[in-house]
Amino acid sequence: MPLTFDDLLNRARSLAGGPYRALLGIAGSPGAGKSTLAEHLVRALNGDGPPWVAYVPMDGFHLADAELDRLGRRDRKGAPDTFDPAGYAALLRRLREDTDEVVYAPGFERVLEQPVAGSIPVPPDARLVVTEGNYLLLERGGWERVRPCLDEVWFCEIDEAERVRRLVARHEEFGKEHAAAVAWVRRSDQRNAELVAATRSRAGLVVPATALPGR
Repeated sequence: MPLTFDDLLNRARSLAGGPYRALLGIAGSPGAGKSTLAEHLVRALNGDGPPWVAYVPMDGFHLADAELDRLGRRDRKGAPDTFDPAGYAALLRRLREDTDEVVYAPGFERVLEQPVAGSIPVPPDARLVVTEGNYLLLERGGWERVRPCLDEVWFCEIDEAERVRRLVARHEEFGKEHAAAVAWVRRSDQRNAELVAATRSRAGLVVPATALPGR
């Protein structure tokens, strides 16, 4: 039987059945649908009742452009070493500790393409945290600290041509001309995608695009 969105909902609910806060990671290459899946999951699980699922993307741990300029890495923004994996892992550990206080996570402003500190509150009654990002399953460069903090990691998989089309459209939506968007995808995003694809075998579940609602 093909995997369905209801299957994913049931699997996510089962993670949160214990006495401690659960953390679900969603990995995948740029443009594979990670944030779409995470947002659908959180919305469906929270339903019309009191929210008990929080969404904390990895993108809040992008290094700021000023720091990327200092490092000479702005032209590779989005590569593994243009994030703060140690900070991300520290936040996940704090969420795992499940204290009785609100935990504030950084977000990411797509228009500015900059991280925004303290913009995502995770209240004590959030019993499941869904986080997503490219490098959750990477085992080097500090990213190896991330996987042990997560109960389970899923991997989003999509047709390669559609993934590239989505990426180009996203870059255009946030200000790049078409030619510049295509060039960025070919030069930078594709290198990142190949690195992420090599981590697929470490995922607990591979999620095809057909498992998303409306597909």
